[in-house]
Amino acid sequence: MEKSDPSNSRLVIVSNRLPVIISKKHDKEWQIESGSGGLVTALAPVLKDRGGLWIGWPGNLVEDEVDSAALLESQSKEIGYDLKSVELNRSEVENYYKGFANEIIWPLFHDFIAYCNFNPDYWAAYLSVNRKFAKVIVENLQPSDFIWIHDYHLIGVGEELRKMGVKNRIGFFLHIPFPPTDIFVRLPWRFQILNSLLEYDLIGLQSFRERRNFLQAIRTFVQDTRGIGKGPVIKMKVREKEIRIGVFPISIDFEEFAQMAASQEVSDRAWYIHEDYREQKIIFGVDRLDYTKGIPERLKAYQNALRRYPELCKNTTLIQVVVPSRRDIPQYASLLEEIERLVGEINGEFTQPGWVPIHYIYRSLDRTDLVAYYRMAELAFITPLKDGMNLVAKEYCACNLELSGVLVMSEFAGSVAQFQKAALLVNPHDIEGMADAIHRAIHLPLNERNWRMKRLRASVRKQNIFWWVDSFLEAAISKSLNNFPRLEDYIPQR
Repeated sequence: MEKSDPSNSRLVIVSNRLPVIISKKHDKEWQIESGSGGLVTALAPVLKDRGGLWIGWPGNLVEDEVDSAALLESQSKEIGYDLKSVELNRSEVENYYKGFANEIIWPLFHDFIAYCNFNPDYWAAYLSVNRKFAKVIVENLQPSDFIWIHDYHLIGVGEELRKMGVKNRIGFFLHIPFPPTDIFVRLPWRFQILNSLLEYDLIGLQSFRERRNFLQAIRTFVQDTRGIGKGPVIKMKVREKEIRIGVFPISIDFEEFAQMAASQEVSDRAWYIHEDYREQKIIFGVDRLDYTKGIPERLKAYQNALRRYPELCKNTTLIQVVVPSRRDIPQYASLLEEIERLVGEINGEFTQPGWVPIHYIYRSLDRTDLVAYYRMAELAFITPLKDGMNLVAKEYCACNLELSGVLVMSEFAGSVAQFQKAALLVNPHDIEGMADAIHRAIHLPLNERNWRMKRLRASVRKQNIFWWVDSFLEAAISKSLNNFPRLEDYIPQR
């Protein structure tokens, strides 16, 4: 059987979570609702545009008495592409998802080695669940399908598919950073993880930095390798097998965000919100609760700015949205306590009649509110300690219709490669440096804010989510890498 051609194949997306969630609130009936997160934001518009199949876990447990297949079938008709579930039990969620994925791979790949829990039971569960995903794929597979596996939860799925005799082309995209070799070497299952990755036909990473780390790991731990090419996509011969390894910075549906920001509903909502902050310059941060996002450092930087630049008092407000996540993992519970302590401390130190410096929101926002905050904020403050990409930065730019916003972002976000010439870059470990950046951003002349945001928006508009998918699929099928769209015009090789 010949391998499938992605250009005219059905696209099969496989990720840990489906773009929808099956849940039961209180004593009500089981219901289905839209999921959230960067992967859903990025890929849902693609499948809606071209159709296909999305395989993943819908969030409920095998032990729950719910007909998930029926719920997903009804939702599939509504959203325009098919959904198939992988059913997980409580033990699998605890050991595969909360365990191996989020207590080993996530902290290790983000350089938080001290947070790793190298429990061997987690590895066994990871293998078992990856095999379960592969079985569901095989049950729903067509000969011409192109299979696209996503992220660190499912690294082993490609290898399991090959063991099951699948000949289709299989691509893999890593949404998080790939660590340097001196950190990757700490993983007890480093050889198994690398060998699993090398079963894919195409491996995509967010930046040249991540690809450099990945290539170094291959050369260190795998014998008989040879790289071919120097561009965004290279070929590598590994044990007589040829694979492709490329740089594909993920993006968003620019037009969807821009059009929503221009809608009357969002305009009205933004106006009402700004009425609550008259004469205020809004500094906006929105993050999932995670220790990689640099939220405490951001709060300390704002505190430092208020102390060192008194004119910011009563003239600025930091609106910090924290979306609940993984609260049953100890590090996350501790982080939440630290964030809320800092918010209370800073508000207690600086609050004056008619002005509270930090407006703290601990919940997810609906899309209308989120886009309204993007549109009205004079400054987006994005400070991850390490991030694969960070789509919040791109969403903010797409929604900044008046071209008056300023993007202040961490040097360690993947999107910095694309935005470094127009954003204000900060080291999230440098509290005073971030405070200075706040002060500078607030006082930037309007004409400078305009040209910076115009350049940022043009970049996101050009390299949107559809460009990202097309680039990945083109890399999977192109016979000559010389024909592949070059990225050097906006992503410098370092």
